[in-house]
Amino acid sequence: MSDKYRDERLQKAETLKQIGVDPFGSYYPGTVSVDTILKGFSQEAEGKKVNIAGRIMAIRGHGKAAFLDIKDWTGKIQIYIKKDTVGEEKFAIFKLLDIGDIVGVTGGLFKTKTGEITILVDSITILTKSLLPLPEKWHGLRDQEIRYRRKYLDLIANPKALETALTRIKIIKFIRNHLDSKGFVEVETPMMHSIPGGATAKPFITHHNALDMDLYMRIAPELYLKRLLVGGMEKIYEINRNFRNEGISTKHNPEFTMIELYQAYADYNVMMELTEELVTTLLQEIHKKETIEYGDVTINFKRPWQRRTYRDLLKENACIDIFDFDRAKIVAKDNNIPTENKSGPMLINDIFEKTVEPKLTGPVFVTDYPTAICPLTKQKKDVPDICERFELFIASMEVANAFTELNDPIDQRKRFNKQMEVKEEGTVRIDEDFLLAQEHGMPPAGGLGIGIDRLVMLLTNNQSIREVILFPLLREQQGEVEEVE
Repeated sequence: MSDKYRDERLQKAETLKQIGVDPFGSYYPGTVSVDTILKGFSQEAEGKKVNIAGRIMAIRGHGKAAFLDIKDWTGKIQIYIKKDTVGEEKFAIFKLLDIGDIVGVTGGLFKTKTGEITILVDSITILTKSLLPLPEKWHGLRDQEIRYRRKYLDLIANPKALETALTRIKIIKFIRNHLDSKGFVEVETPMMHSIPGGATAKPFITHHNALDMDLYMRIAPELYLKRLLVGGMEKIYEINRNFRNEGISTKHNPEFTMIELYQAYADYNVMMELTEELVTTLLQEIHKKETIEYGDVTINFKRPWQRRTYRDLLKENACIDIFDFDRAKIVAKDNNIPTENKSGPMLINDIFEKTVEPKLTGPVFVTDYPTAICPLTKQKKDVPDICERFELFIASMEVANAFTELNDPIDQRKRFNKQMEVKEEGTVRIDEDFLLAQEHGMPPAGGLGIGIDRLVMLLTNNQSIREVILFPLLREQQGEVEEVE
């Protein structure tokens, strides 16, 4: 961008200083929100004096009068400034204003002939001189690179971006309130771990200088939350940031937000009921209905949701049983799925992800996964090779994951040892402190994790995770934002 526009604005800022006006002001008392004014306007409010503060989004007219659009985070309102009303001095200050400047306005309310609620300006105060112009006003901010790298511009120029950000806040607040009302308590667990655990993922590594030890950014809070179950905290949750050193795509960001909760003396069936209730009541709070549009798909959340076993879905869509590892190699080859260094159960799961998950519009609970890929989950009593786990799929995305938690420390050690056998040397360590905690007695429990980012994507009809994260991770260099699966 040319320095011309910045130079012009710098000159205006200097002129303001010369006439005794601070171009970067401060406190502007007594302001009310635009939304409050617009919703509360009535015939009796005509002429009422109000104070607002916000950003100039449009200027129409010059001469001795002009209309401006002022935007705060609740909405936009028109103001009308006349030289005859504000006087020569204040009108001269107005002439030094640009789109993007932040101002304070005092004036009386009225309606124009076209019925638009407007403020007749008594005084206008410059609060911040914008030195760079906003994105082109008619088309908003459409360049994806700029939208993601300069999120502040996206929030200014695109109403949906701000609406999404505020809806995300509302969703998290609702989840907290809902769980609190059910007797859950919110806890905090470490974000730096001496041993990565609680999920299968590649961690980010950092180093603690004082202790001279490597630490791992949290990939999941699970093992610490279970320690709290051992300690007698029976209904707990954490809204947590997790970090996984893996690919970036429309559905994955290396830093993401989840809610993870545990309830003693429950199982995965209880977690299914809790998930259904939480999401459907949240849907009513946000949309006041049971159906939503997501892309070109209409999703109906009416309860009860569909429940399908992992095994049945695999048979229907890939014509393979979950324990037919010989056939799995053939099916994988037919679907261009790599087979090298893959155990039979992991290859089966790759086939499931490729052939089944894209077809799960949902909401559908996929239940009863192979025990071999679920090291922290209790087995089914009648079929020990299958465990009590579900994943919730909506719009072909995994949104939630839940277990009947394994609370047998002897079996847990065997599972961890089995994991060590199939992982590369040095990539997995057994968390002995967690096993020690379990040996003191961990109550039977149900556990649930819900991906907040994906849930927000669904409820705001956004197809990319970057749209629902205020500052998504991007490559350092400038250029096209790549989607890497």
